[in-house]
Amino acid sequence: MKIVTTTNARKNIGEIINRIKYHGEVFGIGRRGSIDAVLIQFPGVYNKDLDEITNINAHSKSFDFLKDEPELYSAYDLKKRYV
Repeated sequence: MKIVTTTNARKNIGEIINRIKYHGEVFGIGRRGSIDAVLIQFPGVYNKDLDEITNINAHSKSFDFLKDEPELYSAYDLKKRYV
């Protein structure tokens, strides 16, 4: 995540938006060394019946890091335990 000041964000908002939209970068914006907001790419699919956080997590790239994680449970294990 790249961190920018609010002043820098105001001056470069167009460039920041393009980097988020076309390259999937994430920006933290803040003042005096703290992060007050995070800018991420809007999900390509949006379900109006779900809240914003669920939409962002389910349809954005928030969990892409999990693709490199080993599978701990098979579909059989999940069905057996939870269905």
